[in-house]
Amino acid sequence: MGSIKSILENTQRASRAVGFLDDALVGSILNAVADRAIAHADVILKANAKDAAAMRYDDPRYDRLLLSGERIEAIASDLRNVAELPSPLNRIREQRTLANGLKLTKVSVPLGVVGVIFEARPNVTFDVFALCLKSGNATILKGGSDAHHSNVAIVSLIKSVLTDFGVDTNIVNLLPIDRVAAAELLSANGLVDVIIPRGGQALINFVRKHSSIPIIETGAGICHTYFESSGDSARGQAIITNAKTRRVSVCNALDCLVIDRERLPDLPFLCAKLAEKKVTIYADARAYVALDENYPAELLQHAADEHFGTEFLDYKMSIKTVNSFDEALDHIATYSSKHSEAIISEDKDRVDQFLKRVDAAAVYANASTAFTDGAQFGLGAEIGISTQKLHARGPMGVEELTSYKWIVEGNGQVRQ
Repeated sequence: MGSIKSILENTQRASRAVGFLDDALVGSILNAVADRAIAHADVILKANAKDAAAMRYDDPRYDRLLLSGERIEAIASDLRNVAELPSPLNRIREQRTLANGLKLTKVSVPLGVVGVIFEARPNVTFDVFALCLKSGNATILKGGSDAHHSNVAIVSLIKSVLTDFGVDTNIVNLLPIDRVAAAELLSANGLVDVIIPRGGQALINFVRKHSSIPIIETGAGICHTYFESSGDSARGQAIITNAKTRRVSVCNALDCLVIDRERLPDLPFLCAKLAEKKVTIYADARAYVALDENYPAELLQHAADEHFGTEFLDYKMSIKTVNSFDEALDHIATYSSKHSEAIISEDKDRVDQFLKRVDAAAVYANASTAFTDGAQFGLGAEIGISTQKLHARGPMGVEELTSYKWIVEGNGQVRQ
């Protein structure tokens, strides 16, 4: 591997051509990567086993790190889904002719070189490559040490496919795991167009502090579900259980249940399935009383200030009791990371107000926050969940990885 600067320069050079690849060729490459991932699953799983062996089984990141034959099949399916998406490039977003005869056309174009810094999630390597290729972008990947062997194996597989198709392999590059590589990436003005951190709040804060390149924040999810006074208890139990326990290590998992005080008698029922999954609950004073002797004592604890506004990524959840709808909205506004928020309610006016007033990338009524996912939203896959408002928000698919340029056509006009 060459110097970090040479890797970045090679990627930037390759980016000039990737946006002009024929879309049929792009689809063929992605389908070939999917086929090879399945055919060489043993190689990927062997590398992944090395990473998994170095991580504690009870580490919340372990589930995100671990690959399996089934997960590789799912990754391959996502690759094929992206291959089938229409190209987001060269789309006319706006067109007009001015009074002076100038014809203006606003056309979608790639971002250029997309740098992605991520933690122990090797599936991200496949997702980022697929989405960037489909949207005409080159990719610089900076994975963490936890998934290094997996990422090396995956990038090697992708590059072997690119070689077979005669495409410059520098359209995707993996940087070393050391801090020097991260520092050079974050200061690579002129070589990298945007940085996307995908991981926990600590990673996002680090990138925000040190990057001199524009960033799109993704990943951190402090998600609430509000059980409003009119909520259906059976529906509530199913939604809360799914949002919390489907996969605890992902960013759309439930962290805090907010409940109206008049529905506290329903709390033992709402949490019954959580007990079966061994979820530790940090309950405020009123919720604790409602659950005392109705929830396993070893799993029930008193909430402290730090249990609100925490992304647990584990079998843990806090409960906040509120006296009113407005108090629920205030609590969510105070502690939300603006990722995914939900209400369980049969009151249409309350639902409408919640959907309008809650500020988050995805806002749900009577559904689990587990659906905040690019594939679930029909985007094929995602490069992350953007929690900011500039450029992109929510699951970022191929459309969100483009910008635009103005094409101006004239016949000799000059400005006076």
